[in-house]
Amino acid sequence: MTKSLTLIPTLLITTVLLAGCSAPAMEDSAPDPIESSEESQAPAEESDSSDPVIKEVMTDPEIILAALMGPDGEYAATASYLAVLDKYGSVEPYQTIYQAELRHIDALIRQLERLGEEVPENPYLGQITAPDDLVAAAEAWAIGEVLNVELYDQLISKTDNESLLKVLGNLRSASLDSHLPAFELAAQGDGTLTADQMSGK
Repeated sequence: MTKSLTLIPTLLITTVLLAGCSAPAMEDSAPDPIESSEESQAPAEESDSSDPVIKEVMTDPEIILAALMGPDGEYAATASYLAVLDKYGSVEPYQTIYQAELRHIDALIRQLERLGEEVPENPYLGQITAPDDLVAAAEAWAIGEVLNVELYDQLISKTDNESLLKVLGNLRSASLDSHLPAFELAAQGDGTLTADQMSGK
C-alpha cells in the first residue's frame, strides 16, 4: 500500500474519531496470536520529520515507530479502546482487546529497547472521544483493521531482522484473524459481543 492509497482512509477514520463516531479495534474469540510468541499492531501517516512515515527504505527503529505511533497504530488503538471503556464500562470485545493491545505495545517497546532506542510516550491518551454509536464504531474500526493489515504487509517487506519480522507477522495475524472478525461480528449486532461470542460458543 502506497502513501497515496493510505492517506484517504486514514483521514476518513481520523475524522470519524474526532467527530465522536469511531472506536478502537476489536478482537475475536480466537486467542491473540501475539501471546504465542512476541506481541504488538498499527499504521503511519506523514506530517513532519518526527512522525512515522512509510518510506521506500526504512531502518528497524523507523519500522517499529510506524507500527507504534501511527494514527491507526498500537498507541492510537489502545487510547481508543480506553475511551470506550471509560464511557461504557467493561464491554466486550473492548475489554479483551484493550488488554491485548497493551501486550502488543510491550512487544514493540521491547524491540525498541533491544535497539537502544528511546521509547516515546503515547500521544493519543485522552485525545480520542468515545463514539455515541457502538455499531458505527465497529464499522469504522473494521476498516481500520484492513488498513493495519496493509501496513504490516509494507513494514514486513522492509526488514530482514528475524525478531522484528516475528513480531510484525504476529501483529498482522492479530489484525486479520482476531480484530477484524470481531469488529465485523459486533457491527452485525449492537456494537458489542457477548461472553459466548467471545468464547466462540
